[in-house]
Amino acid sequence: MSVIAGKDLTIDPTEVRASARDWVGLVVLALSVLLISVDATVLDLAMPSISAHLEPSSTQLLWIIDVYSFVLAGLLVTMGTLGDRIGRRRLLLIGAAGFGIASMIAAWSVSPEMLIAARVLQGISGATLMPATLGLIRTIFVNPHQRTTAIGVWGAMAGGGAAAGPLVGGWLLEHFWWGSVFLINIPVMAVLIIVGPMVIAEAKDPNPGRFDLVSAGLSMLAMIPLVYAVKESVVHGPTVTLAVIGAVGAAAGWAFIHRQRTRPDPMLDLSLFARPAFSTAVMTNLLSVFALSGVLFFGSQYLQLVLGKTPLQAGLLMLPGTAMSVLFSLTAAWLVRRWQPGVVLSIGLAVSSIGAAAMLWLHADGGAGLFIAAFMLIGSGVGIALTLTSDLVVGAVEPERAGAASAVSETAYELGVALGVAVLGSVVLAIFRKGLDVSALGADAAHSAQETLGGAVGVAKAAPDAIGAQLLDSAHLSFVSGMHVAAAATAIILLANAVLVYRMMRSR
Repeated sequence: MSVIAGKDLTIDPTEVRASARDWVGLVVLALSVLLISVDATVLDLAMPSISAHLEPSSTQLLWIIDVYSFVLAGLLVTMGTLGDRIGRRRLLLIGAAGFGIASMIAAWSVSPEMLIAARVLQGISGATLMPATLGLIRTIFVNPHQRTTAIGVWGAMAGGGAAAGPLVGGWLLEHFWWGSVFLINIPVMAVLIIVGPMVIAEAKDPNPGRFDLVSAGLSMLAMIPLVYAVKESVVHGPTVTLAVIGAVGAAAGWAFIHRQRTRPDPMLDLSLFARPAFSTAVMTNLLSVFALSGVLFFGSQYLQLVLGKTPLQAGLLMLPGTAMSVLFSLTAAWLVRRWQPGVVLSIGLAVSSIGAAAMLWLHADGGAGLFIAAFMLIGSGVGIALTLTSDLVVGAVEPERAGAASAVSETAYELGVALGVAVLGSVVLAIFRKGLDVSALGADAAHSAQETLGGAVGVAKAAPDAIGAQLLDSAHLSFVSGMHVAAAATAIILLANAVLVYRMMRSR
């Protein structure tokens, strides 16, 4: 008889109901996911204070922001597989302790190097937490309907936390010093360590095979260079060095795939991708986050640098879209009880596509109301998509392999974030630079203005009134033109994904 997390898996899953203890365990898991997601974006508003106190170089500043996501993306597959072997609850508790320690180090860092090291430790710990939480939900909630509800809560916390990061950071920085943005993690991690063993049952693969250190190294060597090259290309433009780094990541990725195909007990079973539900869910997860991260990237700049909103005002204007994402993450389980998952997922993607298309009517003179409405549609569809794709991924595999499957879903999420910013950001910046009028500027000022929209606004403010006004008008108009192209591309991608999901899930 197979028993995982206290559930007898030989009986009909629809007859297995979660206990009150299981739902309390979900609350604990959801809180940890919330803080991990908040931590990915909470630094955005703290950077001026960190720059003033620690005086990092521009390169160190980028590493402080990005090294967390680099390490997290590189270790997800490894940690998901490790959790299947040593126990997901055990790995979760180890990660929570590491995350709490890393947060304390970050909060009281006295140098840029110390803060970067703390962020690396946070990334390592975060990589243990994310797949462990989703994998545990798969084994705790055996009933399919209850599992979808639980994953909806998990998805709401993941999506809501990322969007709430700047708001939380803004409030803390108004009342405390910059290190407070890290200290909020410690009480929740303490609760997880103390309460977790009482309400979360252990779960792991009873026959995991040997842990493959070579595959673990190759997965890191593939993910970290690829994510780094993509992100840096947006900030500094494509270079030969970044191309070489990306090629190293691609080569390592090929070696990783080859090794998984030839080993009798692979770290990642690539045959999972032969299952239509699994491969469709992973692709949809990536494309949904691709759209959301791209909109957040150029939407936040539009609100602040075109419409003149403060960072906190921009965050508040994005709050309705975030709220819709959370709401529809939670209601996805109710929707799939009435309609087929493929239909619900397709409609969600189509709604997001309509939201992206609505951004074609944004203009430089105003449009905050239209942006809010469009972002609410995008958030609604993406909330549904993230819940259902995560549910389909972990539901497509046996419970004992849930950690590895969860890691694939999380890796798709991280790649979607990186590619959304890189691809859509590059489209916006390319059109922005092409339409920018720098004819009245000197060489150095023109170069600074063409770097980013923020750079153009800074140069315009320092220039004489007539020249500054001309530059600012062209910057706003060209940036909005770039947004229109990126929004159109996003709408087409989401609509095509909706059609593909409907066809594949219907045939299934």
